[in-house]
Amino acid sequence: MYVGSALSTQGITLERHILEQQLAIPGATGDFTGLFQQIALAAKVINSRVRSAGLAGILGLTGEKNVQGEEVQKLDEFANNVLIRSVEAGGHLCVMASEENEGIVRIPEQFPTGKYVLMFDPLDGSSNIDVDINIGTIFSIHRRITVGRHGTEADCLQRGASQVAAGYVIYGSSTVLVYSMGESVHGFTLDPAVGEFFLSHENIRIPKKGKIYSVNEGNSLLWPAGLRRWITDMQTPKPNGDGTMGTPYSARYVGSLVADFHRTLLKGGVFAYPADKKSPQGKLRLLYEAAPMAFLCEAAGGAASTGTGRILDVAPTSLHQRVPLYIGSAEDVAAAERFLREE
Repeated sequence: MYVGSALSTQGITLERHILEQQLAIPGATGDFTGLFQQIALAAKVINSRVRSAGLAGILGLTGEKNVQGEEVQKLDEFANNVLIRSVEAGGHLCVMASEENEGIVRIPEQFPTGKYVLMFDPLDGSSNIDVDINIGTIFSIHRRITVGRHGTEADCLQRGASQVAAGYVIYGSSTVLVYSMGESVHGFTLDPAVGEFFLSHENIRIPKKGKIYSVNEGNSLLWPAGLRRWITDMQTPKPNGDGTMGTPYSARYVGSLVADFHRTLLKGGVFAYPADKKSPQGKLRLLYEAAPMAFLCEAAGGAASTGTGRILDVAPTSLHQRVPLYIGSAEDVAAAERFLREE
C-alpha cells in the first residue's frame, strides 16, 4: 500500500524496477530504461502543470483544431510539446506519433536515433480539464521494423500485439503511472515530496468478472439492438441459486478513458465505447488509446475486443484509425461479444 513519502526510504522506484526487468533479458542495452526515464520526466512536468493549470493561465482552448477536428485545449498542446521535447534527444527513438499531430513526428537531425517507436495520447480526457476531472497520458512502444537512420510511418502502423511495452499516467487524487512489458502490470505512485514514482500496485490482476459497467448511455438511441440488450442484461438482477436475487451491475462513467480504464483494471467489470449510427467505425483511436490499453488489460488477465475480435490483432491502416472498444474482465467482454453476435 502506498504510504506517502515514507515509501521513498524503502520502496522500489520506477527506474529500479525497469532496470531489474531489463537485466533479466539477455543482451539488453539499457535503452529501454533510458526511454522510460524520459517518459517519467515528462509525466512529472505535465503533472506539475495540471496541478496548477488554473493559476498558470493554461485552461481553456487555443482556438485551433487538431487532426481529429477537435478543439485543442491549451494543456493538450503543452503536454504534447513536453513529451516530444523530453524524448526526442535521448537516442532511443527512430520516430514518434501523437494523437495531436497529423503525421509522424520525426527525430530532429541534430539528435541520434534508436530502435524504438513511441506513440502517445498526451492528454486523454482533455475535455474534462476545465472541470477538474481526472485526465491522463497514454503511451505505446514498439520496436522499429524499417532500416535506416530515421523511422517511417510503417514503424508506427504495427499491430498492437507487437508492442514491447505500454502504459498510462493518471493525474488524479494521486498521480499513478501504470505500465507493462507484456508479462505483468505494475503501478507506481508519484511521491511529490521527493519527485519519484514508487511501486504501489505490484502485479495487478483484473478480476475475471466484475460488477461495474462503464459506457455513455446518452448514446443508447444510436446503438444496435444487441448492445442495448447487453446493457439491460447487466442491469437485471439474476437468481443466486439459493432463492435470493443477486445485485445488478453498477454504472460508472467518467468520460476519460484513463480514469474509466484505471477503475476497471483495479476493480473489474467492463468499459465500452461502441460503434453506433453516428460513429460506425468507433470513436477511440487504435494506436494511441485502444491498443495500449488492450496490451495492459491482457497482461493483467483481462480482454479487449472490437466487439467482433481481439483489439491487438487489428492491423492499422492509418495513424488516426478509430475502433470500437470493449475492455475489462474477460467474462464481461465475452458477454458483450455474445450479445453483439445476436443482432
